[in-house]
Amino acid sequence: MSERKLTGAHYGLRDWAMQRITAVLMLIYTVFFVAVLVMLPSGYEQWQAFFGQTWVRLVTQIFVIALMLHAWVGVRDLWMDYIKKFGLRLTLHVATIVWLVGCLVYSVKVIWGLA
Repeated sequence: MSERKLTGAHYGLRDWAMQRITAVLMLIYTVFFVAVLVMLPSGYEQWQAFFGQTWVRLVTQIFVIALMLHAWVGVRDLWMDYIKKFGLRLTLHVATIVWLVGCLVYSVKVIWGLA
């Protein structure tokens, strides 16, 4: 029976794939957003109408989720590589998770207009 290691950055392929997949999703969204910037007439009403569409909100929320996952893998690996004291590393991991979850919750509020 194989035991899972609880310390170290031995996540390999999963993390590599997560970084690449989220990077591709963010690139696609960025190209889409730049195209919208070029094509959509400037004006508050046009932007409000465009971002009021459910599919645009959904794609934007997917972008934010990809960004949070991408950031988590990168920052987690940074803490594991450079912070050797377990207590400090754990504290930084928890702080990072709290910050990213807070950003994700706030993004839902902003994107979906929840009060």
